[in-house]
Amino acid sequence: MAKSVNKVILLGNVGKDPEIRSTGGGTMVANFTLATSDRFQDQTGNWQDRTEWHNLVAFKRTAEIVRDYVKKGTKLYIEGKLQTRSWDDKETGQKKYRTEILVNDLSLLSGRDEGSGGGGYSRGASSGSGSTASFDQRQTAGSDDLAHSAEISDDDIPF
Repeated sequence: MAKSVNKVILLGNVGKDPEIRSTGGGTMVANFTLATSDRFQDQTGNWQDRTEWHNLVAFKRTAEIVRDYVKKGTKLYIEGKLQTRSWDDKETGQKKYRTEILVNDLSLLSGRDEGSGGGGYSRGASSGSGSTASFDQRQTAGSDDLAHSAEISDDDIPF
C-alpha cells in the first residue's frame, strides 16, 4: 500500500466559545470553530478577504486546556487530521456529513489581554505515550527588563 498523509495545520482565531461535554465513559470533548483568512486580489485589482471556517474537536487533556484557556477570539496554532463523520438525521432520515479536524497539538498564541488568559501555553494532545509538551519560552511580564530598557511597549508590537 502506498504511503498516505492526513495532516492539517491551521493558524486562526476561535469563532465562539468552545462547547465542552463528556462522553458516557467520562472522556472530555471540546468542540469549537476556527476562522482562517486568505487575502487575494480580485479582477479589478481590489484586495478581498476570504474567511474559511473549520470545525475542530479536541479530546481528553487537550479538551481540558481548551476549556480552561480558549474562548471566542483566541488566536491558535493547530495541528491535527481531517475526519468526516456521517449519521442519519432523525427527522428527515437523510444521511448527514460533517468534516472536522481532530486536534493533535494546540498552541495558544493570544496574549493576556487578547482573551485567552493563558499567554503562550502549548501542549501536545497525545496523552501518556511518551509525548513531549512544548512551553512558551518568552519571559513573563514581570521580568521583561530588556523591553523596558529599550522603551518598547505593547503598542509597538505589530500583532
